[in-house]
Formats: sequence, C-alpha cells, structure tokens
Amino acid sequence: MFHVILFGPPGSGKGTQSERLIARYGFKHLSTGDLLRNEISNNTTLGLEAKRFIDSGQLVPDEVVIGMISDALDKNPDAKGFLFDGFPRTRAQAEALDTLLAQKGSAIAVFLALEVSETELTKRLLNRGLTSGRSDDNNETIVKARIAEYNAKTSAVADYYRQFDKVVLIKGEGLIDDIFSALCREIDAKK
Repeated sequence: MFHVILFGPPGSGKGTQSERLIARYGFKHLSTGDLLRNEISNNTTLGLEAKRFIDSGQLVPDEVVIGMISDALDKNPDAKGFLFDGFPRTRAQAEALDTLLAQKGSAIAVFLALEVSETELTKRLLNRGLTSGRSDDNNETIVKARIAEYNAKTSAVADYYRQFDKVVLIKGEGLIDDIFSALCREIDAKK
C-alpha cells in the first residue's frame, strides 16, 4: 500500500486537495476530522467528548484517534493506499502511526506539508465558519487558538518525518490547480 500524509494547519486546503488526490490516485481518504465530525453529528459518547476538546481549540486525545485509524485500516484491506489528512498531529501520534503501519507490513511513503500564512488561514477559517456550521470556525479567538496549537505541537511531526527524508513542503497559497499539480509531482516521484 502507498500511504501519503497531507499535512497543514486548519484552513490550509487539506480537504480540497484530499478530494482531488483521492480521485486521481484511488487512495482511501482517512481524515480524523471527518471521522470525529461524524461522531459528533451522531451524538455518540466519543463525539461528545471530542466536541469538548475541539470547541476549546484543543486536540483530541491520541488514544481515541489511533484507535479510529486502526479500525479504518482494518476495514479496508484492499485499498491501494491511504491519504492521511490532518493526522498525525503530534510526534507521539506519528510514532504510533508508524508502529501501527509496520505491524500491518506498511509505511508512510511521503509527508506533504501545505504552507499557508497565519493571516490567510484566519481569513479562510472565518469565511468557512459562515457556512460550515462548525463551531470551531466561527470564532476568531478559537481559530487563532487552533493555529497556535498546530504551530506549538505539530512542527515536531515534520521534524520526525524529516529524519526519514519523507517531508516535502508545498506552497498552499495560490491557484488550487497549481497546488494540486505540485502535490501530484511529489507523489509521482515517490511511486
């Protein structure tokens, strides 16, 4: 299986680019955000617990996320590969993911990081909050907390994958098609 991590702060365009990459390469999309939002919309115990963290701009605990990832991998044994969207978010999650994949005879092929300025991220998230119904997108204080949380904790994830020479930085501002082309060039180079 060919596994790709698409990385970037909230509002960097991971969702938009993920859809296009899945259509092109046939990857199984694994977005912990989508999995969690599904749990929240169904008012499950996990969803309610996750909502508490998300609404305060914090990350959902690792054990919850890793369990969801393992279940998703097990449910899709014939997938061509997985596109990890917004996960891992901490070094501990990255290590746990690599351990999980190694147990399943696989590994991450490439770590693609979308780079977007904080000003642009804030603008994108607040605009998305006008129509998304997501409580974490419609409050500027929470938006800035999410960006700060991302910067504080997730830069270590890129550092972790750098040691394996898997990190590629992609400019996440500009035309959607140009960003997509840059992502595809990097995936094609690793296949």
